[in-house]
Amino acid sequence: MSPITVVEGRRLSLTNLDKVLYPGTGTTKGEVLHYCTTTADPLLSHLRDRPLSFLRYPDGPDGQRFFTKNVPPGAPSWVKTCEVPHSTSGPTRQVLLQDLPSLVWAANLVVELHTPQWTCGAPGIADRLVFDLDPGAPATIVECCTAAQWLHDRLAADGLDVHAKTSGAKGLHLVVPVEPTPAERTTAYAKTLAVEAAAALPELVVHKMTKTLRPGKVFIDFSQNAAAKTTAAAYTLRARDTPTVSAPVTWEEIADCTDPRHLTFLFGEIAARLARHGDLLAPLLDPDRARPLPAARPARARARPQRSRSAPDSP
Repeated sequence: MSPITVVEGRRLSLTNLDKVLYPGTGTTKGEVLHYCTTTADPLLSHLRDRPLSFLRYPDGPDGQRFFTKNVPPGAPSWVKTCEVPHSTSGPTRQVLLQDLPSLVWAANLVVELHTPQWTCGAPGIADRLVFDLDPGAPATIVECCTAAQWLHDRLAADGLDVHAKTSGAKGLHLVVPVEPTPAERTTAYAKTLAVEAAAALPELVVHKMTKTLRPGKVFIDFSQNAAAKTTAAAYTLRARDTPTVSAPVTWEEIADCTDPRHLTFLFGEIAARLARHGDLLAPLLDPDRARPLPAARPARARARPQRSRSAPDSP
């Protein structure tokens, strides 16, 4: 029989706790559950009221993987859900992870956690702006750091407060608290800045998804601001060979990064980082830190000096 545990008064059946999920480190499902419980406070704070999309990988990253937004079959009745509108299929229900028992239930399914930039009370009205910086080999997160610093300065010039985390895969996410704004407008603003960055750093940055343009460059993906899109949540584990985490980082760490290993964090490192830094993304949770987007204006190139690293050679 599967062991039964009680979490804050909720009974949960936990399965296959000895199964190795991350072959690169031999990390088991039981260790994954332990990570989620010990990181629950900051993790849940960034999930609160946001409808979840799950990337499930129950047999590890080398097994079957599938993405789902619907409430998984067999979800306990006490797991909260919310209705999410869809323009084509009509409204659906998605999971909200609001407490520790719900988080442990989801972790037992073995999932990456992905959220939109809006909460269930205001679907399609963003309170966050996101840039996904995705390097095309041979570029790495090191090149993403140069692009991130350009975007940091550009956003600051518009009076916006920007925070950073690793994607937990190859790149970086920049997250900006904004006053409630329709997703169409945040997407348009993010696209404007991506176009500017590509013009200012043509040897380093592309703003188009075309695969032939991306080798050796950093693709600034602005499309994740669209209402229907989601981004890996802060502190979520990723479906990789090793248990990497989408981890908040400081701007000093970004400026000092000269090797991808400098900004690669496994789940066992997160407790020490939280003890040292606290939750670096906590300002995102303070509504007083949100700022309005600037008035819409045409895209333009704004050249700025690069800080420390040269761009990779063009392919």
